[in-house]
Amino acid sequence: MGPLRSVVLAGGGTGGHIYPLLAFADCLRRHDPGVRVTCLGTPKGLENELIPPAGYDLRNIPAYQLPRSINMNLVRTPGRMWTAARAAGKVIDEVRADVVVGFGGYVSVPAYLAAWRREMPIVIHEVNVPPGVANRLGMKFTKHVAVGFPHQPAQAESLRDARVVGVPLRRSIAGLDRVAMRTAARAHFGLRPDLPVLFVAGGSQGARSINLAVAGAAKELARNGIQVLHVIGARNEPVSVPTDLPVPYVTLPYLSDMDAGYAAADLMLGRGGAMTCAEVAAIGLPTVYVPYPHSNQEQKRNASPVVEAGGGLLVDDAEMTPDWLERTVIPLIRDPQRLQAMGTAAAAYGRRDGDEALLSFVHEAVVR
Repeated sequence: MGPLRSVVLAGGGTGGHIYPLLAFADCLRRHDPGVRVTCLGTPKGLENELIPPAGYDLRNIPAYQLPRSINMNLVRTPGRMWTAARAAGKVIDEVRADVVVGFGGYVSVPAYLAAWRREMPIVIHEVNVPPGVANRLGMKFTKHVAVGFPHQPAQAESLRDARVVGVPLRRSIAGLDRVAMRTAARAHFGLRPDLPVLFVAGGSQGARSINLAVAGAAKELARNGIQVLHVIGARNEPVSVPTDLPVPYVTLPYLSDMDAGYAAADLMLGRGGAMTCAEVAAIGLPTVYVPYPHSNQEQKRNASPVVEAGGGLLVDDAEMTPDWLERTVIPLIRDPQRLQAMGTAAAAYGRRDGDEALLSFVHEAVVR
């Protein structure tokens, strides 16, 4: 593969867009430390907290929320969209970009428009079904579309011809050896090395229904010798956990080093976000998925293939109660052979090389 001199990466708003962007940026730098990587974001997005500390150039441009219905009139009429595209174009011209790679979020749209006007390669990476509105618009300007999961092309007509490359994962996760790190990870959180650990994390903002159910089952979990590492979520109120439990129940508002949480765990309980599904499948961590109920069911679609492969369990949010946990999770986490089988099945479905596969795809798009 020939060298890429300058790459513009567009994606922002949520971790689901930013984390794969950063993982791909790291991959670019591994292959060529001299490559110029420029990230596009918006002033209010989460990218401002994540991208500059990772050592990458972040250029903020205007971006606007799009209507849910996509048609060509959308790009012909709103002057503000072209204003944003002009701002993106100035960045593209300044850094002399070879390609624009978009990961979704409203900031991707101006980048796609600017690249299209310059007749330069555009590569889109999508992890959801149906695709996000920004990427759906971008697909009108390029045929170079990559997806994170093998079920996506069959479930969305717009993704029928997409290349399955996997999801770019942070190296701390893609290279994680859970067994080798388990003792150190448990010590880091103040957990005992000899008892099973349930790792609970409902996404970056947490999940109230999951939080309440697990806290409600705390006594029964502890009575069965099950430790809990519980990430409440930055926007959730602290849960009430009994103080006299015989085994550790550790609560955290937020966890940045998810690899340590994964390494400490025997079983995870969480939502079905695309990044969560990709990460836990790649490292072979058995997971109980509780998809977010107030959406178009994309989290259920994300988790279902892993569950069907034998790598986890799926439960509706309305059924997530202390009683369900006691009846289902306790027997599961106390069955090492079943957990091992689930972990093996998850790892067989997941993949750790999404960053490398996406890089190969980008090179193909550039040389065509």
